[in-house]
Amino acid sequence: MHSRALVTGGAGFVGSHLAESLLERGWDVTVIDDLSTGSIDNIAHLKGHPSFSYTIDTVLNRPLLAELVDRADQVFHLAAAVGVRLIVEQPVRTIETNIKATELVLELAAKKHKRVLLASTSEVYGKQESHPFSESDDVVLGPTSKSRWCYAASKMIDEFLAIAYATEQSLPVTIMRLFNTIGPRQTSQYGMVVPRFVKQALRGQPITVYGDGTQRRSFTWVGDVVKAMITLNCHPEAPGEVFNLGHEKETSIHNLAVLVRERTGSDSGIVFVPFEEAYAPGFEDMPRRLPDISKLQDLIGYRPTMDLPEMIDRVIEYQRGKVPDATVA
Repeated sequence: MHSRALVTGGAGFVGSHLAESLLERGWDVTVIDDLSTGSIDNIAHLKGHPSFSYTIDTVLNRPLLAELVDRADQVFHLAAAVGVRLIVEQPVRTIETNIKATELVLELAAKKHKRVLLASTSEVYGKQESHPFSESDDVVLGPTSKSRWCYAASKMIDEFLAIAYATEQSLPVTIMRLFNTIGPRQTSQYGMVVPRFVKQALRGQPITVYGDGTQRRSFTWVGDVVKAMITLNCHPEAPGEVFNLGHEKETSIHNLAVLVRERTGSDSGIVFVPFEEAYAPGFEDMPRRLPDISKLQDLIGYRPTMDLPEMIDRVIEYQRGKVPDATVA
C-alpha cells in the first residue's frame, strides 16, 4: 500500500517540488493551497498523475482539512505567509495565516496521531549574532513596533505549538528551519532575491541590491530541501526535534549580484537601494544568516549536492523560459 501525503501550501515553490518528489517515490499526494502566494502553474504538470489530487481552498477550512488529514499518513505543513515584502505590508495576514493554520493542522493531526513535518524558517533566529546558527541557540528579535519581526515571532509560536503537541499529546511532529531555498518556480514577487536578480539581469535592467550588499546568506537547492524533508519525516528519531536545513557556504548579496550578472552574460549595472526605500522606514535586516547543519547531517547523512553557481545557472535556464523580453543571449 502506498504512503499517502498531504502537502499544505503544495502549489507554492517548495511545496510543488515536494509533491513532485513524493510522486516520483510512489506516494499518493494530496495538495491543498488557496493560491494566495502559490500558483496553479506550479502543479499543472502533475494534474494528470493518477496518484495526485489537489484542492483549491484555505487550510482554515476545518471540515475539509479534517477530511484530508484523516486520509493522509503524513502531513507536510508548508502553508504560510512568505517573503519579506508580504510580511512588512500585510502583518495581520502573516500572523493569522501562520498561527491559525498551524494550530489547526496540529490539532487535527494529533487526533489521528498523524506524522507531521512543520516547515519553519531561519528567520526565527532574528538578530542572533553567533554563527553558524545552532538549533539550541537563543533567538533575538526586534521590537513589536516593527512589523519586520512578526513573521519570526509567528513562526516561533508555530514551533512552540508543535513542541507542545509533541510533549502533551505525543504527536509525532518534526520542525525544519529552512534557510534561503532557491530553484525553478520561485517567484520574485514577494522579495525573493535570486529570482529578482536573475529577472533583472535577463531584462538588462539594473540589479537592485537592498542595503549595502554586505549582508551574507547561504543558498540551498530546492531538490536537496525536499529530499531532506521526506527522509526526515520518515525517520523514527526525528519527531519532537528541530533541525536546520541549509547550505554551509555563504556569499554576500553584492557578490550574488555579480555572480548573476556573470552567469547571465548581462551588462546590467548593480545599484544599491536603502532598505527604507525598498521596504519600510526603520527596516532591519540580519547581517548574516548561516546554519549549523551538523544535527541533520548526523541523523540522516544530509549533504548539499549543489553549489551556488550551478544553482544560479538552473534558475537562469528556468527564467529564460519565463521572461519574454529577455535581451541577453
